[in-house]
Amino acid sequence: MGKSKQIGNHNSTRKKSIGKTWKTKNYTKHLDQIHADMKPSVAAKLLKQEVDYDVTGSAQHYCLHCARYFVDVKALKEHFKTKVHKKRIKRLKDEPYTQAEADRAAGMGSYIPHKTVEVKTQDVEEKMD
Repeated sequence: MGKSKQIGNHNSTRKKSIGKTWKTKNYTKHLDQIHADMKPSVAAKLLKQEVDYDVTGSAQHYCLHCARYFVDVKALKEHFKTKVHKKRIKRLKDEPYTQAEADRAAGMGSYIPHKTVEVKTQDVEEKMD
């Protein structure tokens, strides 16, 4: 038997963790971040972005609820009909939890029922050229 041909070890900085790559591959915004984006002032900025050629569709077709960019208006409208978008809308109807609500649940205050928020699919403006 000769010497092992293994050069590195498991803790090597040269190797990348494949598990972390898989976990962050399809990362999307959390629901509380999307609720912050749905405020009218922030939503107006996100829906009327400047042209950015590094982003899909030049950042002109954005789904506010799913935090995704689309190639064109047709793809965006098709996305509004998908199960993924409808599930996201349904999950966004619950208002995000706050620290005050967590304290009340732990017995440090009186119970207040959880509120729901009305969420509708955004309107799409088609540009006629």
